[in-house]
Amino acid sequence: MKNNSIIGIYKDEDVFLEAIDELLANNIRIYDVFSPFPLHGIWEKLKLKTRMPYATFIYGAIGTASVFAFLYWTSVVNYPLKFGGKPLNTLSFIIIMFVLTIFVGTLFTFLTYFTIEKMYPGKKVKLPEPRTTSDRFAILIEKKPEMDEKELEKITGLLEKTGAIEIKEQEVDY
Repeated sequence: MKNNSIIGIYKDEDVFLEAIDELLANNIRIYDVFSPFPLHGIWEKLKLKTRMPYATFIYGAIGTASVFAFLYWTSVVNYPLKFGGKPLNTLSFIIIMFVLTIFVGTLFTFLTYFTIEKMYPGKKVKLPEPRTTSDRFAILIEKKPEMDEKELEKITGLLEKTGAIEIKEQEVDY
């Protein structure tokens, strides 16, 4: 779905972070931000939330239970081998369970992320500002049809005041 957006482009990380604070202090809703590298604290500033850690925990728990069930079935039920009177169900399971829990949790978290983000081989990247992959920072503000000229001027004025080196309006696919 294509919508008109106002994009403020910044050159410096610190100016960019201060601009986000200033826009939020003036009750401007920031739709998204783009950065060439991860920025500490940006999730808290934009009040973003994710349920991905919960999914990872569930995948890990399922992985642990599945690995234990498999090890128990193969070592105790299906093909029990007694060596020197040692018990069939031993603590040696813990190492294998630990490693495979991490593997299963990581693998399914990646698969979940790629599914949610609709990432697949050959997908065309849709960036509102391609320079954000190298050296620029961008703030994307959705331009709603009900916004009047005064509100648009307030937004562009704030972007200029906070140090945006370029402000543009374009259709963005999101």
